[in-house]
Amino acid sequence: MPEGDVLRRTADRFQLAFAGKTLVRSDLRWPSAATVDLVGRAVVETVSYGKHLLTRFDHGWTLHTHLRMDGYWRIWRTGTSAAAGRATNVRAVLATAEWTAVGHHLGMLDVVRTRDERTLIGHLGPDILADPVDADEILRRWAARGSTPVAEVMLDQTVVAGIGTLFAAESLWAEQLWPWTPADQVDASRQLAVARRQMRRSVIDGRSPERVHARTRQPCHRCGTPIAVGQARKPPMERPIFYCPRCQAARD
Repeated sequence: MPEGDVLRRTADRFQLAFAGKTLVRSDLRWPSAATVDLVGRAVVETVSYGKHLLTRFDHGWTLHTHLRMDGYWRIWRTGTSAAAGRATNVRAVLATAEWTAVGHHLGMLDVVRTRDERTLIGHLGPDILADPVDADEILRRWAARGSTPVAEVMLDQTVVAGIGTLFAAESLWAEQLWPWTPADQVDASRQLAVARRQMRRSVIDGRSPERVHARTRQPCHRCGTPIAVGQARKPPMERPIFYCPRCQAARD
């Protein structure tokens, strides 16, 4: 699932291509928004919040999208074959005279008044990539989870928005923490700082850490032990968490 770094990069690209520009094409292939026409509207800005993308327009409305597991946006030169958006998995097309954004496999799409965005994202914790990040509020929400396993707390978007399985696993590996360590036994400030630093680096260079995530049975980069995978959260919300059984062994 795309995490906060991917959404921040996507928002940055939208900003470069669309901020201050007027749409000449609006094709929202979503049942609840199929009749919405944004042609003639100027894009004010696009921002990310956790795993959500918010594109705001000059008439006081916002296009909200969430990528879920497989979604992604691509931006092409208007008029090219890729910008036509003919694929059956395309859920939205937005275009100016110069650039076209094509949304594939989008998991959520809403058009709401900008003043009502909180009805969609108000339940989330602070964005881990916000500048500045509301660390005090994240720590308050973290503390409220008590002895819940640390991996589960990091994945809980109501505690902190934007961290997914990749950066949960990579930051825990970096700190040599067993993913099922009770959260109240973890230095939350330090752990969150590591995850934020990794994600900010990914926003800049587009490269996420590759030390442990999705490396089952491959040797640990630190000690050579085969990487294992466990489960965080209960079905149907379970998520895989990769870790080194030696470097990240449970502590007594």
